[in-house]
Amino acid sequence: MSSVLSAATRPRLNRPSWLSPKVFRTEVLAGLVVALALIPEAISFSILAGVDPRVGLFASFTMAVVISICGGRPAMISAATGAIALVVAPLAKEHGLDYLIAAVILGGLFQVLLAVLGVAKLMRFIPRSVMVGFVNALAILIFAAQVPYLLGVPWLVYPLVALALAIMVGLPRLTKAVPAPLVAIIVLTVITVVAAVAVPTVGDQGELPNSLPTLGLPQIPWTMDTLALIAPYALGVALVGLMESLMTAKLVDDITDTHSNKTRESWGQGVANIVTGFFGGMGGCAMIGQTMINVKASGARTRLSTFLAGVFLLILVVSLGDVVAAIPMAALVAVMIIVAVSTFDWHSVAPATLKRMPLGETLVMVTTVGAVLATHNLAIGVIVGVLTAMVIFARRVAHLVEVTSVLDPDGGTRIYSVHGELFFASSNDLVHQFDYADDPEHVVIDMTHAHVWDASSVAALDAVTTRYAARGKRVEIVELNKPSAAIHGTLAGTLTGGH
Repeated sequence: MSSVLSAATRPRLNRPSWLSPKVFRTEVLAGLVVALALIPEAISFSILAGVDPRVGLFASFTMAVVISICGGRPAMISAATGAIALVVAPLAKEHGLDYLIAAVILGGLFQVLLAVLGVAKLMRFIPRSVMVGFVNALAILIFAAQVPYLLGVPWLVYPLVALALAIMVGLPRLTKAVPAPLVAIIVLTVITVVAAVAVPTVGDQGELPNSLPTLGLPQIPWTMDTLALIAPYALGVALVGLMESLMTAKLVDDITDTHSNKTRESWGQGVANIVTGFFGGMGGCAMIGQTMINVKASGARTRLSTFLAGVFLLILVVSLGDVVAAIPMAALVAVMIIVAVSTFDWHSVAPATLKRMPLGETLVMVTTVGAVLATHNLAIGVIVGVLTAMVIFARRVAHLVEVTSVLDPDGGTRIYSVHGELFFASSNDLVHQFDYADDPEHVVIDMTHAHVWDASSVAALDAVTTRYAARGKRVEIVELNKPSAAIHGTLAGTLTGGH
């Protein structure tokens, strides 16, 4: 009897967390909120790319559904994005939709290949200051994207936005049973419909589809000329999409205090783009704004919310298009304003923080933000931020090499001790740390506390021994660690070409 009871009461370790009624409700409602927020974004990005709004809406559906299964970061939202739209817009404008779709499919293949090559491991080289700049720039871009919806509009838009903001700020203090953004959207829609208020709506953004996406191949000539044409755009899709997706995954990791599989996320993005291309979508990647709605505003944590966001999106635009079209843009603008405010790292710009933070760290953050705002491209901002951090780091450690010396008691040997990391920046001054003229005939360079990293360091050591040799003095380099000894033994005496 006891064995039966223990088997019945044993925890089900493999049971998905979303099967819990409380979690299931949270995930379903979060998926609905995200789906509503995706619609105007997808339409806008379609217009930006120069294609029919249905292309962006179908892409958002297929990206969300596929990544919910293949992705490595639960609760992250992938859909049609502005970054990808900017990459493919010139191709669509000059050659048409079919070439754009072919570039998306090839871009997905590139992403799978990059995942196999281990591109996700490069995330470890992104400093925290770049991440902070990335997040702050993102918040500014999200807020700035809402400004056009607040200019040149009927005055009633402003009290509606204020009401929605009040609901989203105040409701969580009373109850979190229902996502505040969803309540705000419903309340504003009811008010505008019942009162017949004439304000901009989702329907004003573009025509919604009335049929399901269909599977097919792009109608293009399958030649090397075509491949040469679409390959640069495909590579752009792959690199920009992976960078934004991996950065978003890392951000969600930090928010949820969990770890995600970045390699799986990389090839999952590739698979999602391939599927999206075959269904006639414009491709996409992780959407930070919608992900923040899902994770921070709605409290979602599982793949179910991502999957349902895609499913609800398709149901809403195909079956309930008239209802969705009636949603006032004021409600969605208010949701995105809350997302922008909650996304911004206010602690990073607090006077007390700036006073304690090293100037170089602050400069990296500001440079990242500036580059993103100047280009409207998060990927470029991250690259500029990382390069700035590398330069500042190289300058900082370049001055950390120290050389001390002692004279042997018998006066016949000078022993130099090198401390620090020797690489192209720090080894430049090494040659000038020795007294070539006055040292005795025997010089020992003790490398116990140093590490040789590159050919520049070996060349610097060669220059030291050459200068001593020109004066008839003998140099011994001792106590190299194994990696340093390997690179020194391979390159020593081979870098000057005999000059």
